[in-house]
Order: sequence, then C-alpha cells, then structure tokens
Amino acid sequence: MMKDKNGIVKLAVMSDSHGMLRREVVAEIQDCTHILHAGDIVKETDLDELRLYGNIYAVRGNNDLWQEGLRELAGVLRFEIARVKFLMVHDRYDVPRNLEGIQVVIYGHSHRYSEEWIDGRLWLNPGSCGWARFGGDVTIAKMRLSDGKILGVERIDFPG
Repeated sequence: MMKDKNGIVKLAVMSDSHGMLRREVVAEIQDCTHILHAGDIVKETDLDELRLYGNIYAVRGNNDLWQEGLRELAGVLRFEIARVKFLMVHDRYDVPRNLEGIQVVIYGHSHRYSEEWIDGRLWLNPGSCGWARFGGDVTIAKMRLSDGKILGVERIDFPG
C-alpha cells in the first residue's frame, strides 16, 4: 500500500460515472493510490482506465447489470485499506444489517453527495462523477487515512 511521506493513504471515492469518465475527474485522482467506485460504471473500458491510476475497488450498479464484464462485479464489497474497514454498495437500501467492525459505508445511486456520521460510522455518497442528473452537482470525494483512522474527507466539485 502506497503512503505519502507522512504515512497517509489517499483515496478517490466516486460513483455513477455512467460511461462518462471526465478528464477533470481523472486529473483530480492522480494523487490517490486507491480508487473506490460505487457502481453505475456502464463502460468496462472506464474501469480499465481507472485501474491505471490506482488500486481499484468497484461494485456493480443497477445500470451495470446489462454490461459484459461489469455484471460480474460484487453487489456488496467489504475491504480494508490502511486498517480502515469499508463496506461498499451501489444503493443505500442494499446495505446489510450487520455492520459490525465497519468504519465507512460507501454508496451511490442517488447522484447526490452526502456525508453523514451515524453511530460513529461514516456514510459517504460521493455523488455523480458523470452526468449532472436530477438537479445535482458533479462530485467525487477524496479521503485521507492513516493507521486505522479517517483523517479527512473532502468534497470535490466539477462544472456540470
């Protein structure tokens, strides 16, 4: 796992690219070693490109079910980065009841950025990084982690 000189791991968190991997989003994630995509990727080639920039964690969205190479992605993914435990789904309604040990829940689908602390756990929806839909903004999130701790979350906005 790549850390910076201060022992910090940087993550890009995105969702709902819908086959539109924006160049400004790609430029913004260049300093991250891990990329989390909460589904509705739509184009497998976009996922292939994201793999060039960091370790990728991705789940299947409802629009990925018909896409060869994406329908096989997990619907629920549990993983750990820098000793921080994550659970990622596309739709918040698919989050399992048992979240024991999970520090961060990542989800997408609504196309609206949301960052909430509920029962000591971060619930993060990075919004849509593809098309601005439903009156929402074009956003991603960036996280900084170190040794089991969330050091910060930053919302990044792009022109719609």
